[in-house]
Amino acid sequence: MTNPLVEIDGDEMTRVLWPIIKEKLIVPFVDLKTDYYDLGIENRDATDDQVTTDAANAIKKWGVGVKNATITPNGARVKEYNLKKQWKSPNGTIRALLDGTVFRKPILVKNIEPSIKSWKKPIIVGRHAYGDLYKSVETYACHPGKAELVFTETNGKEKRITIHDFEGAGVLQAMHNTEESIQSFAHSCFRFALDQQLDVWFATKDTISKTYDQRFKIVFQRIFDKHYQQDFEKKNIHYYYTLIDDMVAKLVKSEGGFLWACKNYDGDVMSDLVASAFGSLAMMTSVLVSPNGYFEYEAAHGTVQQHYYKHLRGEKTSTNPTALIFAWTGALRKRGELDFNANLQLFADKLDRVLIETVEEGFMTGDLALLANPPAQRILSSVEFIEELSKRLQR
Repeated sequence: MTNPLVEIDGDEMTRVLWPIIKEKLIVPFVDLKTDYYDLGIENRDATDDQVTTDAANAIKKWGVGVKNATITPNGARVKEYNLKKQWKSPNGTIRALLDGTVFRKPILVKNIEPSIKSWKKPIIVGRHAYGDLYKSVETYACHPGKAELVFTETNGKEKRITIHDFEGAGVLQAMHNTEESIQSFAHSCFRFALDQQLDVWFATKDTISKTYDQRFKIVFQRIFDKHYQQDFEKKNIHYYYTLIDDMVAKLVKSEGGFLWACKNYDGDVMSDLVASAFGSLAMMTSVLVSPNGYFEYEAAHGTVQQHYYKHLRGEKTSTNPTALIFAWTGALRKRGELDFNANLQLFADKLDRVLIETVEEGFMTGDLALLANPPAQRILSSVEFIEELSKRLQR
């Protein structure tokens, strides 16, 4: 490798598997160079979360990062880890700083059929990675009173809109987005679709949200018409807009094979739904693509908390490391692409192929064994599965 990957470590069971993946599947075959950042919850707490910003800035410097799963603490986690506060989502912080779009794509194997029988091709969810709920401010109104949305222009002019006149207690939340970020989201989706030769479907609820959601609709259509329509026509692919409830109805009757562009919260929820319906959250790739040329590859799932507690008790776990491995191969492939290193790209392709062949031949972790048809030949623990891949890769 000429340039390093930004390596971002995480928490719990995925933190246990991370060095094993490197030791067994990466380091023996690759002259690995990384710029390492520890985003484990203890280190984030110790650095007042500065390490998260440092990691994002490192991706800006080197162009490509690979990220482990991390904890976003709630009240219970604050007590469990004796934290100073409920730190914000590290994914949200990194995505806001890189201003990217998260593309999540299921990893298909022949012996795991989707729950929705009509699905024959991958459904890729393109999730806007800025704003909405993840940059919101909120408060609890404990007394009667008037809630207002106030916008003050730089010239001092004020606009006030009454949200609600509270006669008793209630809750309030305000969220935002920027025109620039919505434009970046649109460009990222259309460029990705052209690269993958996919139709794009975009859905909001503009009939209810007549300013916020409608702005997304307007920006997407304007950018498509101005920059992408002719290229889409040349590749015989299309852009469609619809309401999100109509989109969900279409989704379950489709055969797949398209990019579904979603606002931030919609994408968070729907990408998990799509992953689960295709088989498992551990069988989904996830990459943050910035229009500025930054890429961050990660697992689509969380830290696998319950398996971690089993691991601490000395019990074997059957955590599926596929998404973690594909995060590494995605990052290595992109590093090779940017550095004109064909051998690095070839290695990433081989590791992907070895993993898929291993599962298709019936060697898999417990989550997939529950779904496999024909049944699994052998159910492997997390470490046994990685070791099986290592042996096959060496051959």
